[in-house]
Amino acid sequence: MQAALEDFFRALRAADVRVSPAEAIDAHRTVEVVGFADRELFRDALCATLAKSGEEVARFEAVFDTFFDRRSDAVTPAPPPGGTGGGPMEGLPPEARESELARMLLAGDGAALAQTMEAAAERAEVSRIRLSTQRARLTRRLLEEMGVSEIERILAAARRLGGPGEAAADRLEAARKALAAQASAYVERQHELYAAGSGKMLREEMLARKALNAEGGIDPVDLAMMQALVKRMAKRLADRYSRRRNVAWTGHLDVRRTLRKSMGYGGMPFDIVFKTKKVDKPSIVAICDVSKSVAAAAQFLLTFLYSLNEVVDRLDAFAFSGRLISVNKVLDDHPVETAILEVLKQIGFQQTDYGKALEDFADQHMDRIDRHTTVILLGDARTNYANPRLDILATIQQRSRAVIWLNPEPDSYWSQGDSVMNRYERFCHVAKTCNTLEQLERIIEDVLRTYIPH
Repeated sequence: MQAALEDFFRALRAADVRVSPAEAIDAHRTVEVVGFADRELFRDALCATLAKSGEEVARFEAVFDTFFDRRSDAVTPAPPPGGTGGGPMEGLPPEARESELARMLLAGDGAALAQTMEAAAERAEVSRIRLSTQRARLTRRLLEEMGVSEIERILAAARRLGGPGEAAADRLEAARKALAAQASAYVERQHELYAAGSGKMLREEMLARKALNAEGGIDPVDLAMMQALVKRMAKRLADRYSRRRNVAWTGHLDVRRTLRKSMGYGGMPFDIVFKTKKVDKPSIVAICDVSKSVAAAAQFLLTFLYSLNEVVDRLDAFAFSGRLISVNKVLDDHPVETAILEVLKQIGFQQTDYGKALEDFADQHMDRIDRHTTVILLGDARTNYANPRLDILATIQQRSRAVIWLNPEPDSYWSQGDSVMNRYERFCHVAKTCNTLEQLERIIEDVLRTYIPH
C-alpha cells in the first residue's frame, strides 16, 4: 500500500494540494493507525492530515474519490459460450490454451484482469502521463504489457482455421474490445489524476520565460495569466520569508534570560536560551520607467512588490517617462493590473528623461532612503542623449542599503545608441537583465534573502 499512497500524494500535488515530505510521513503513520477497512475513516484521517484549507479539502475529496474508485477498473467479462461443447476455448488454436490473458478473458475473471491491468500499468508507467496526446500511446503500451498482441495472433489464427472456433473467436474478440475500452478508461483516469493541470503548468512555464518587451506587446489572455502567475510567485516568496522573522544566533548564550528561567528550578539552568537576531523587513523604493518599451515590465514589478505585503515593511513606488511622480496613491486606489494605465494618463507620452526623473526624486523624495532601504530601478537607461545625472544616482547609492537596476534589454545593448546603462552600472550594487517573470522572481528573492542574517 505504500506505493499506492505515494502515487496518491503525487495526484494530490498535481491537483495543487501541497504535500510536504513531513506531511507524507505523518500520513503513512496515520494509515498505520486507522487501517484501510473503514473507507470513510481512512479518507477522513488522510484529509485531516494533508488538507490545510477549505479549498484543499474539496480538491482532496475529488482526488480521493477518483484515485480509490476501483469500480472503474472492473473489466467486462466475455459473453458466456452458447450451447454445449468442450468449453470456452473449444476450436481455438493450441496457443490459446497457453495464454493466461486469453483464459482470464474467456472465463470472465474480472478481478484477475483488474489486478493484471494494475501490474501492467505500473510496468508501462501510465501514472507518468502528462499530456492528453499521450493517452493513445499509453493505452496501447498498457495493452501490450497485458499481452494483447498474443490475443490478436490467436484471433488471426482462429479466423484462418474457421469452423467451430469461430464462436469462441467472437467471444474472445468481444472480450478484447471490452479490455481495450477499459484500458482507455484507465489511462483517462490516470490523466485526470496526474495531468489535469499539466497543460496549464506548461503554459505558465512558457509565460514565465516570455519576453516582457516583445514586439506587438502581450496578448490579453496571456497578460491575465501572467498577472495571476506573478501574484502566485509573490505569495510563494511571502510564505517562505514571512516566517523567518527571528534567527538563532548560534553559539551565543543569552546569560540574562537563561538565569531568569533558572530561578524556577532553584538556580539550576535547565533551559538554555541563546541570543537571537531579529530579521528586519525590507524597505523598498521602486523607481520605474513606464515608457512604452518597458511599461509591461514595470507593471509586473509593481504587481510583484505590492503582493509582498507580509514581507515588505515599506514600499514607496515612483514612475516616470519625462517627469517623476509617486504612484503609491494610484496603487492604493486602483488594482495593480490597471494602475499603470492611470499612471500613463498622468505622465505618459512624454519623452523619456532619466536625468530629469532623478532630479525630481532628489528634490522631493530623497528622505525616503536610508541604510535599511533597497532601491530598485527598472528601465532601459535610454536617456535620449540628455544629462543622465550620474551624481544623483551616486548619492542614492551612498544613502541606501543597495541599489539594484533591472534592465529589460540584454547587456550587449547597454552601451549602444542613447543607452547609458554602462555608466549607471558603476553606481549599482547589482545590475541585471530582467526581461521575464522567471528572472524577476529570482532577483526579488535575492533581495529578500539579503535581509536574512547568515
